[in-house]
Amino acid sequence: MRHEARMHAESGEWRRRFAEEARSERPGLALLCLLIGAEADPGLDEAGIDAAEIELDRLAGLLPFRPGGPRAWAQAMAELLGESCGFEGTPGDYQRLESSLLHEVLRRRRGLPILLSVVWMEVARRAGAPVYGVALPGHFVVGFGPRDDQVLADPFDGGRLLTGQDAELLVAGTAGAGVQPSMLTPADPLNIVQRILNNIRAWAAARPERSEVALWALDLSLLLPAHPARLRYERAQLLVQRGDFLGGAAELEEYADVVTAVEPTTADRVRQQARAARSMLN
Repeated sequence: MRHEARMHAESGEWRRRFAEEARSERPGLALLCLLIGAEADPGLDEAGIDAAEIELDRLAGLLPFRPGGPRAWAQAMAELLGESCGFEGTPGDYQRLESSLLHEVLRRRRGLPILLSVVWMEVARRAGAPVYGVALPGHFVVGFGPRDDQVLADPFDGGRLLTGQDAELLVAGTAGAGVQPSMLTPADPLNIVQRILNNIRAWAAARPERSEVALWALDLSLLLPAHPARLRYERAQLLVQRGDFLGGAAELEEYADVVTAVEPTTADRVRQQARAARSMLN
């Protein structure tokens, strides 16, 4: 019991820091990702978070000093992280929760495209590169330089530099359409964090026995300054599925109150679900 109480207290502190960082003027992408890791991994403590930040600093220190324009930066990053350090992804990484946790990606040098891109962005940013994330449909990559001189690299493929045709093929494979200019704009750090949490929820959804992962991922999503109201509905449903009928019913009723003015039919249906959840106690 004492161990569980300590873990609960630590989780509360991580969440407080997560909410505080997410609402700061310039949210730290690496720290937010590491706080997600602390929620997932009870073994990740303050020292572990510091060690991950130090590793990002160390990698940045291995880059040549300001190698040149966007293409030179992208090539230097590919040589360091892709070739020398072996950061890349494989299809099997989609089956592992660790692939969405920054501290594990730094340790294993494997991960999902978006987490490998976070490593690239954080290392390149520390070295002074003009770097940002690019959220192509279904596949996250990294961009260097201004739009009229943009260079894209795919960290999941070891940092392969992408031609315009490469980007078209990536997008066509998932969206069934060509690349739109809006797809190539820098991704906001908080949107990146939300996408990571969405990936974690999708991983958990395919594994009903890991519903506790879906729950904390939802809880963290709700701490972000902007989030879809529907997440509250999903959380309420998850509580009911986990056997917390009273808690789920209460949250269903709160959600119904929020949407009743704009979607009265939906609100009525959700209130019926709340009553059904309460009846399961009888």
